[in-house]
Amino acid sequence: MQIKNIPWAGPRYWGNEERYVIDALRSSWISGGAYVERLEEDFARYCDASYAIAASNGTTALHMAYLALDILPGDEVIVPGFGFMAAANIALHVGAIPVFSEVDPDSWCMTAKDIERCITPKTKAIVPIHTYGNVCDMAPIMELADRKALLVLEDAAEAIGSKYMGRMAGTIAPVGIYSFHATKTITTGEGGAAVTSSIELRDRMHLFRSHGMAARRYWHEVAGHNFRLTNMQAAIGCAQLEQIEAITKERDRVYKTYTRLLQNVEGAMLQYYSDKVDPVVWAIAIALDVSAFSQGRDAVIEQLNQLGIETRPGFYSANTMPHIYGKLRLPVCEYLSQQVISLPSSPTLTEEEIERVCTSFKSCKK
Repeated sequence: MQIKNIPWAGPRYWGNEERYVIDALRSSWISGGAYVERLEEDFARYCDASYAIAASNGTTALHMAYLALDILPGDEVIVPGFGFMAAANIALHVGAIPVFSEVDPDSWCMTAKDIERCITPKTKAIVPIHTYGNVCDMAPIMELADRKALLVLEDAAEAIGSKYMGRMAGTIAPVGIYSFHATKTITTGEGGAAVTSSIELRDRMHLFRSHGMAARRYWHEVAGHNFRLTNMQAAIGCAQLEQIEAITKERDRVYKTYTRLLQNVEGAMLQYYSDKVDPVVWAIAIALDVSAFSQGRDAVIEQLNQLGIETRPGFYSANTMPHIYGKLRLPVCEYLSQQVISLPSSPTLTEEEIERVCTSFKSCKK
């Protein structure tokens, strides 16, 4: 009998997705529409934020937030060297300069101590990335930003539902962004959102999201973009958000099962979550010790692939990217980029599938 492959992740439809999409189609509102407004209201309420602004994806949510915060050419933006590159890439797109900080070797997130080393007279903003569903230690970061008069924008694309000291990731800074990509905690296929409690930032993001037009049609107040989410995509998001408690419960089950099965495996270091963090783990990731996995991370990925298990490497250290041109050394980021492997992380995984992944992973030890 052929063994079923276990994918790294994939979307699941939990309830009313099909019904709401059909309703959106029949309404004839397939671009903007009532589901977009509903998703914004419901997501803001879920995050305990005043406003949510839906966008076509998490990256465009970042872009409109950068523009709303008036990040300009020549400004320096501090981002972690280990994490998804969207925050750095958008800095480049607006003419700013991404400056890469080290990350904590256990949590894999940037810290105030790492950030402070990167501050110069040109620094304008800090963009903490809440990697894999963890949350950066935000209290000292916000204190540092206040002391140095710097902006903070949270990249919570991977951390929907995660909390820091009781507050939702993405709501601690004046603005935060999220991704609704197909693999994320809730999905609209592609899509994302920004949240804020500032009406001024909300209005500026609305402006940049829709060609720079405000109330007067075809009158452009700024050079805006089209970052809008469609009504059909928002319909999926509304149905997903109705089931957010069930989704996060299943993600927590998957995380705890992996932790139970892998926490004592020699040479496999799970990502660390502090007592301040109540995570909704997006990706189950492990840093491999070469003493136990001497063949290297990439060889382990191939071994698991041969066993029908899809995995992913960790994020590559930003200073190694060809479009960055940096000579800065980031030893922790570089180590993680070479050693981290992400295991199948879907909330639909059964206990038997997780056990198979863990057994197969342990068999890769040299």
